[in-house]
Amino acid sequence: MVFLTFENTWPYEKMGNDIYVQECPYCGEENVLTHLTRDNLQRAKEEIKTPLIMPCCFTRMVIIQADEDYFWTEDKLRGAGR
Repeated sequence: MVFLTFENTWPYEKMGNDIYVQECPYCGEENVLTHLTRDNLQRAKEEIKTPLIMPCCFTRMVIIQADEDYFWTEDKLRGAGR
């Protein structure tokens, strides 16, 4: 397992079969419905790298792993300089 800091996380929410982020970490768009499927989310939970193209700005996020609340990514998404 790769050690990642909290700066590399982004929260997500599940509503039925849909997966949302409250705010896009790249462009700031609010309430973004992602195209991530439940199967792909499960792959991320199994620590299989999973790409996610944010539909609002088309920026590619690579999810290294996921838990029930957060995506753990290759990118630093929080903190200074963001």
